[in-house]
Amino acid sequence: MADAQETNERRLRRLRQMRKTGSVTNASEGLDGIWKAGKEPDRIVLRSTLLRADGERSRLTKLVLPRGIALRFYLLAAFEAQCRLDTGDPWENVLPLKGGGSWSTLVAIDGAYDTESGTYDAALENMPPDLRSSARTEELWRRRKLDALRLQQVKGALRTLEELGQEDALVTMPRGARGQRLYEKFSLMEEGGRGDRQTPDFYTVPAHHWAASKTITLPKDFFLKGWIQVLNPSEVATWLILRMMSKWAPKKHHTSGVFLTTRPRMQLFGLRDDAWEDGCQRLLEFGLIRHAEAPEPEEMVESAGTDPLMRLLLSQPTRVRQPYEPHLWQVTDGGLAKDAAETVYNALAHRQRALDNAAMKRAQHDPVRLAGSPPADQ
Repeated sequence: MADAQETNERRLRRLRQMRKTGSVTNASEGLDGIWKAGKEPDRIVLRSTLLRADGERSRLTKLVLPRGIALRFYLLAAFEAQCRLDTGDPWENVLPLKGGGSWSTLVAIDGAYDTESGTYDAALENMPPDLRSSARTEELWRRRKLDALRLQQVKGALRTLEELGQEDALVTMPRGARGQRLYEKFSLMEEGGRGDRQTPDFYTVPAHHWAASKTITLPKDFFLKGWIQVLNPSEVATWLILRMMSKWAPKKHHTSGVFLTTRPRMQLFGLRDDAWEDGCQRLLEFGLIRHAEAPEPEEMVESAGTDPLMRLLLSQPTRVRQPYEPHLWQVTDGGLAKDAAETVYNALAHRQRALDNAAMKRAQHDPVRLAGSPPADQ
């Protein structure tokens, strides 16, 4: 419980800072500008190969990391491509990494937090004394430092996407004369990775009309309302998997919901229990999914058609839900229309109050532990 308290409070603090600096708003405005200047797609299409596990883990779950923005960056790149290009068109980078209209401006971060002082003012420590003449110059210095941190995050994301492996890499970068990465010349790969052929599988825009088993669709509000900036990687991964399942079995999704138990989830997607369960709970609190009624398993299996993976997924025995059995979920796209930063902040603040109250009640029943002393039997 203490870990949950600390993790939730840390996330609240970061989100509070992003709201204070307008980081999410600025990034969303940058994406909105790209959307309006381009084809204004209602939905972004992803190839489902991003989710399918190859062995123990999928490319998606390899990007469920506690730090960094690799998964976010790849989805942002797909968004930018589909605002600009037609179906089947090859991708090439047209944005700089930093400065106005760059990749860095499309990413929201909180900045450098100093644990000793408990503030974000550590950036001012290296500020030349002659510049500390006004609040305006200090703010400009903070923004400069924040821009530098955003660039670091973008470069880190590109390295992570390239280092997924020879065949699984979602980005490739040429090298300079001294072997250094030429970040601005990166190439985007298809969702299935670079591939094992001599010619890489460079990214092209997928078609909306492809079979349900081949694609996932993401509503534009996921990008334009800030959700891509404030959801953590495990929540995004869980949401993508639920979206894929809802497209595989749309009738059952709308009437009685979809579900996953451990074995098919690990075989199909490689997402572990803790990431899935926590992801579902947070998405529920944020209003992006809801509980559904129990499905009718025979009808679900029939709706799977001939796809063996779908039949494995939907042929799990079900009955009235018992403890430790999977929940049944429905994806609710209406929640995406809300302001993501505000919605997530309010949900996390409510959760923090519940966690704090639970900790206080436990402490009242165990004052020795509250004082930091070991239990009597130790």
